[in-house]
Amino acid sequence: MINRLVFSIDIKAEKSAIWKALWSDSCYREWASVFFKGSYIIAHNLDKGSKVHFLGPDKNGIYSVIEKHIPNKMIQFKHIGNVLGGKEQAIDNETKKWSGSTEIYTLSEGKDTTSLLVELDVMDEHLEFMTDTFPKALKKIKNACQ
Repeated sequence: MINRLVFSIDIKAEKSAIWKALWSDSCYREWASVFFKGSYIIAHNLDKGSKVHFLGPDKNGIYSVIEKHIPNKMIQFKHIGNVLGGKEQAIDNETKKWSGSTEIYTLSEGKDTTSLLVELDVMDEHLEFMTDTFPKALKKIKNACQ
């Protein structure tokens, strides 16, 4: 079963600085390391319709499509399937259980801070891990902006 998790953190930084902390290669590698050391993204760009590979150092992970992107404000990923050894895999019965799930990052400015809101769909077997780990990633993003 798919569960929707929602996380947020307030950061004293401009939206552009937070966006850079989220998506620049070196910063992404740093905060995503809380999930899996050596994690990285392969994306030619972050435009709507572009494909993104979220990978570990073994070149295994998932591939997604960007459904919506407003720079420095919001990006929505639709997760499609697995990547093994750097190659996209066909959708199998196991993948069908989560294919189409989304992950959304939204920034909104307040008086003194910018709020980063993250909404993501997670399978039951990953629920506890993501609930425990995602706040650690948000702290790393915040620290990268200070």
